[in-house]
Amino acid sequence: MSGIQGNATAIADAGGTGVFASPAELVQMRHAARGLDLGPAVRVETPLAGPYLSPFRGRGLDFDEVRAYQAGDDVRQIDWRVTARTGRVHSKIFHEEHDRPLWLLLDSGPSMRFGTRRAFKSVAAARAAALLAWSAQLGGDRVGGVVRSTERVSELPPASGEDSLMGLFGAISRATSASDEGGAPSTLDCLGRLRERARSGSRVFVLSDFYGFDDAWRLPLSDLGRRCDTTCVLVYDALEAVPPPAGRYRVSDGSGVHAIASGGRGWRRAYSEPFDTRREALRDFCQSHRIQLLSLRTDDDPALSLAAALHPERLAHRPRRSR
Repeated sequence: MSGIQGNATAIADAGGTGVFASPAELVQMRHAARGLDLGPAVRVETPLAGPYLSPFRGRGLDFDEVRAYQAGDDVRQIDWRVTARTGRVHSKIFHEEHDRPLWLLLDSGPSMRFGTRRAFKSVAAARAAALLAWSAQLGGDRVGGVVRSTERVSELPPASGEDSLMGLFGAISRATSASDEGGAPSTLDCLGRLRERARSGSRVFVLSDFYGFDDAWRLPLSDLGRRCDTTCVLVYDALEAVPPPAGRYRVSDGSGVHAIASGGRGWRRAYSEPFDTRREALRDFCQSHRIQLLSLRTDDDPALSLAAALHPERLAHRPRRSR
């Protein structure tokens, strides 16, 4: 825990405004990422070879499959027979190499451009994504992503090296600073793209507010959960979960200013119900499909929150805070 706490100030030192995430801010996350570990849920405790298959896939002794070549694959593992027969380059995949690509699906759509404490949801998600990307890269894994903004969707296949990581951070930064107007595909469409591209055994993180989560999301998410080590990160703002104190407030949707009045118990219950319903539906779905669900509030420190969720045994004595 001390390593995580010692690096937590790196986020504040990066100079982020909370409105958009600059590439420099995302690069600075490297220091805070050193305490994170994205290892598999089932660990191999001994370095010796044995009769059991590793949870990792890559080069090794036991052949697993032939699949279409992906950027970053070792050219020495190209299956030339299948390539010649199909006219498309294919790679051989083996068990036992500790190589597990990380896929990040980052939602920076219109509903993510909101925040009342510390940062917009889009920026909180971007910071968490950078931490996860750095952790994987420092561990020797390839990193790729599907990044959704209000204007476009960027797809970056998993690759190794800091140059590719800088490309991913550039796409993330542009997504958080894109204009509010655009016709980019929905988060659901992005899930479909990720479902097609993430191979079995990959590590997948979906960072979104899951606004509009319904039955249409279940098929791509359940398929990802079945084939990949999948985690959903629900990003939210405190004002979404808990209504403000009684009073009159002026609010804006970017095009106009309106006045609302918060009041009695019934009003407060109606206010919180949409968020509570969405969170419970997502929680029930993830539990039934062996998908990990993490919650990240916009005023949380992402390094501490991810560490607490991924390594609860290390942070068992962390002080609790209200919702």
